[in-house]
Amino acid sequence: MADSRSYSRRWTVIASALLCCGLGVVVLYTKRSAFFSPFAVVVVAAIGLAAVLLQLRFYNRGQSNPVHAPIWLNVLGVGFALIAFFADFLGLRWQMAEMMALGAIGSFAISSTMILHAFRKRRMPSK
Repeated sequence: MADSRSYSRRWTVIASALLCCGLGVVVLYTKRSAFFSPFAVVVVAAIGLAAVLLQLRFYNRGQSNPVHAPIWLNVLGVGFALIAFFADFLGLRWQMAEMMALGAIGSFAISSTMILHAFRKRRMPSK
């Protein structure tokens, strides 16, 4: 049992390190002016959501009652991000594109918060 737990933990650490490296590559090879763009913030938020979803996958491996991500919220966030990305082709004004990017970031943040709260709630002993 302990060997299985350490094996699972090892892959969690490796996956987390790869995501940190991906985020580091995005930050290192991006021009400073790009960070004023809402799209860069959406990319960073999406990488953060991917990290939480990967943590969720590893967490649920050993659970009899797994935690589920709010699919509708993630789909909503991806939809907002796609609309923000294709705002020029859709003929949207830049203010609307920024609102869509903010909606994507908000959806990803709320989804991640819900997942992490479920982790914490399961870890705490019931009174």
